Amino acid sequence: MIIELPSTTTNEVNKRLVKLRDEGGAVALGRVLTLIIDVGDRDVEEAVAAANEASHEHPCRVIVIAPRVGSTGNTLDAEIRLGGDAGASEVIVLHPSGDLPAHGDTLVIPLLLPDAPIVVWWPYAAPEDPAESQLGRMAQRRITDASQCTHPLTTLRRLSRVHTAGNTDLAWTRITIWRGLLAATLDQAPYEPVQRAVVSGESTHPSVDMLAAWLAQELRCPVEVVRQHGALAITEVRFERRSGDIVLYRPDGKTAALRQPDQPEHRIAMPIRQLQECLAEELRRLDPDEVYGEVLTKGLARLDS
Repeated sequence: MIIELPSTTTNEVNKRLVKLRDEGGAVALGRVLTLIIDVGDRDVEEAVAAANEASHEHPCRVIVIAPRVGSTGNTLDAEIRLGGDAGASEVIVLHPSGDLPAHGDTLVIPLLLPDAPIVVWWPYAAPEDPAESQLGRMAQRRITDASQCTHPLTTLRRLSRVHTAGNTDLAWTRITIWRGLLAATLDQAPYEPVQRAVVSGESTHPSVDMLAAWLAQELRCPVEVVRQHGALAITEVRFERRSGDIVLYRPDGKTAALRQPDQPEHRIAMPIRQLQECLAEELRRLDPDEVYGEVLTKGLARLDS
């Protein structure tokens, strides 16, 4: 169910939500957080679809800010999505125009769930300093996605300079499975140190750099990044050790092959992670991701040394 509210205010939107809850029996008691999504001038549907999927694991109130570009006058159009159009959440889409987009925090305050954590997600353009942005100052967690920015690697470097506890980026979340598999290979005999690591993948994909930075920070060995044009994200990680190389290879974005000395090749289902999976993972924890912070602020710098 989608209810359109043209030329309205957030107070009126909130009153309508209360009325709908009273009439339909829907309650907000099960909502565990407020997720604010700032899509800028991009389409809202992909972000809302991902939030709806993630909400099955984390029931929440979703507030989407999508300014109407080029519109004149300080007006606010809104829509409320419930039921099948909102997953296990309730979605409020705000379309401010004129000067209203500059006051995003004022727009959302009447709609926040009381005594619930606030998470802000920028699915496209990341603010210069997420923690110091209007919406970011309200939140316990702030999620960016460098892969969707015009210059992904430049964005990562900028985020590293302004990092604050509570920030994270989906370029980091996308490598969770890679990190788990690679760590597991080093937990087996002969427990030799890695002399050198090589990470290969799409030339501009920020997850390639985040994985290389994680290895540089954790292994304290030389790490080379091999940039490939037209590849599907990360394609290969190679550990060079005295007894032989460990190679985790995923050329097609679906299945990976793990090759280790004196062992048969292992095939592992490893599809590229979807947006809703990554968002759901980030919503599982509302405490600061300290490992991400170290990799972003220290690991990336090790790649340059």
